[in-house]
Amino acid sequence: MGMTPEQEQNVLKSVPTQLFIGGRWRDGENGGTIPVEDPATGETLASVADATVADGGAALTAAHEAQKTWRKVPARERAEILRRAFELVVARADEFALLMTLEMGKPLAEAAGEVKYGAEFLRWFSEEAPRIGGRYSENPVGGSRLLTMKAPVGPCLMITPWNFPLAMGTRKIAPAVAAGCTMVVKPATQTPLTMLALAGVLEEAGLPPGVLNVVTSSTTGRVMEPLIRDPRLRKLTFTGSTAVGQRLVEQSATQLLRTSMELGGNAPFLVFDDADLDKAVEGAMAAKMRNMGEACTAANRFYVQRGVAAEFSRRFADRMGSLRMGRGTEDGVQVGPLIDGGARDDVARRVQEAVSGGATVLAGGEAPEGAGYFYAPTVLADVPADARLLTEETFGPVAPVVTFDTEEEALGLANASEYGLIAYAFTESLSRGLRVSEELEAGMIGLNAGVVSNAAAPFGGVKASGFGREGGAEGIEEYLETKFVGIPV
Repeated sequence: MGMTPEQEQNVLKSVPTQLFIGGRWRDGENGGTIPVEDPATGETLASVADATVADGGAALTAAHEAQKTWRKVPARERAEILRRAFELVVARADEFALLMTLEMGKPLAEAAGEVKYGAEFLRWFSEEAPRIGGRYSENPVGGSRLLTMKAPVGPCLMITPWNFPLAMGTRKIAPAVAAGCTMVVKPATQTPLTMLALAGVLEEAGLPPGVLNVVTSSTTGRVMEPLIRDPRLRKLTFTGSTAVGQRLVEQSATQLLRTSMELGGNAPFLVFDDADLDKAVEGAMAAKMRNMGEACTAANRFYVQRGVAAEFSRRFADRMGSLRMGRGTEDGVQVGPLIDGGARDDVARRVQEAVSGGATVLAGGEAPEGAGYFYAPTVLADVPADARLLTEETFGPVAPVVTFDTEEEALGLANASEYGLIAYAFTESLSRGLRVSEELEAGMIGLNAGVVSNAAAPFGGVKASGFGREGGAEGIEEYLETKFVGIPV
């Protein structure tokens, strides 16, 4: 069911638009604001506070001061706050979904899926908080006992992207709260409203003042760099492009910060001759079209074995070509707009370059006329090996298909990338599935699956896709230090 203009306005009016610092909502020091745009129409939805360097410093001061007491709050109390936040997000799922659709563009059904996924991190880490432990053992050579314990890292800076406005926040905030860390969060300029709404929920759930601070800014680098170089900060976590991540890691070296980097991807999608094509096409749709292809986990390079290449490409193109584009609040819409005009134009250029180089358009291949930043779901065959669609990460609904002959060739093509976040493989052979999973250079593998993200599993990559893991039992370790105590006996 679509949403009415009145419902949209009611949701927008309910969202705070100020900075959240030290438990207070307040304007930025200079009173400036940032417009938030609806990518489906190009119209302004709301304006949020534009933080200055001084505002960023105030947020870190609040986090630093709160850390002194927050680290001593019992794990069960931290867990209960996260559990209450989980229940509040679930209760307001429709409002969160609509808010994400308005500011980011994804269809309502897909936004509802993100609410469910994002909320799950709050529940998962509420259960992990009381399970933080250490160990006690004897010195193997005698004379002492060995005690290890865990302690919160300390104040964290979190920089989140625009493509998953809720889940990328909860995936960082929840383990930090569970571990006893305070935070300064900088959401993406394009999609700050969802994070501000989440901050309101966490405040309502009982998170003490200063534990979570949210700073929106149009000049991220200028406002964030002083915090990264401030000795009071102890951890930096970032989700975004590899180029920006590299700069942040360089800046973080000054204070030798703990860092977690979830960076770019250029995921290969392998289809072998023995694959179940129904599963493969369904998996391809999920891996490619989640978030209109605007995801670091999106399948960007489709390598299909020659025996099934024509049939797979035909079925895939038929499915892609049948998707309905439109504003995500409308009934039946399956594909929303890209985030902005620059993103749409970049996708269009890459497709045109590939076609000029000899690629064949099987579906889509153009931007429709009218308002909004839309691009038609596209499938290309005969894509030249040097096309940017294959060599660089493309954030959009474009699927280039390349044919291969042998398993060795497929693995060579898949691993010939600087990125290594996720890879997908479809085969009905268990031995091949295990063999290929072991050989693929990626932090995550979708084996006969187009979506693998799960709050209970570690998310992260290798090579230029970053380091560190979010989610799973591993996720909380990113926010904990290990302390050793030697005890003579």
